[in-house]
Amino acid sequence: MTLDACTDLVRTQDPDRFGAVLVARPQDRPALITLYALNLEIARAPFQSREPMLAEMRLQWWIDRLDEMGTGKPPPLHDVLTPLWEAWGEGAGRIAPLAEARRRDCAREPFTAPEEVVAYVNDTAGRLMGLAAERLGSPAAARTVVADQALGAGLAAWLRALPRLQPLRLGLDQARPEDAVALAGLARDALRRAARSRRLLPRQAAAALYPGPRVPPFLDAVLRGDINCFAQTLEVTPFQRRASLARLALTGRWWR
Repeated sequence: MTLDACTDLVRTQDPDRFGAVLVARPQDRPALITLYALNLEIARAPFQSREPMLAEMRLQWWIDRLDEMGTGKPPPLHDVLTPLWEAWGEGAGRIAPLAEARRRDCAREPFTAPEEVVAYVNDTAGRLMGLAAERLGSPAAARTVVADQALGAGLAAWLRALPRLQPLRLGLDQARPEDAVALAGLARDALRRAARSRRLLPRQAAAALYPGPRVPPFLDAVLRGDINCFAQTLEVTPFQRRASLARLALTGRWWR
């Protein structure tokens, strides 16, 4: 087993994170690629069955393998788990809570309030960015900064995905525009807090902290009421995506 399967998965299914990985130091890329590939696998596990119990069984398989890896037991040969073990070793056990947070997806439970979305994003996108940033040398003193950046980027990504989440009963229980505006405001404020404390983070952590292209304009549009997040999103052109990643590569600037 090699990194090829993980690389192909992230390149095709998560192009923004894939582009950011290329900015990382070569020695750090296997850890990021395998982490992001695993994230894609556990994110889609709840959708491999319409029956909640069967979906949770699929998710539990990943949780069990990660827990075993945390005790020092290598996984069975697998396109994602084998390279993950090679890159993370027993540290892979720390990734298990990322999968645990997806149990809610198995049950198809919509959120009833913005606060529930914030908690979910912290447990998923927040935990993912925290693991990646720590692997790239983010110090303990910067955990709050990483958490803010992850919350802002995660909420923006969640709002972008809302037109797809609503029909799956994974969005909000009611399409209240004020809830989307509240979440956009929380995202903008979190990103601004992270930017103000950016000096606490080393330059090599930039690849883990990249929020994706056109995040501030998207949040601004939501806050102005120019976008109905339940049915619309702000499209990102290939040129805009390339320009955003080029800026990250040339300057290391992950903040606005």
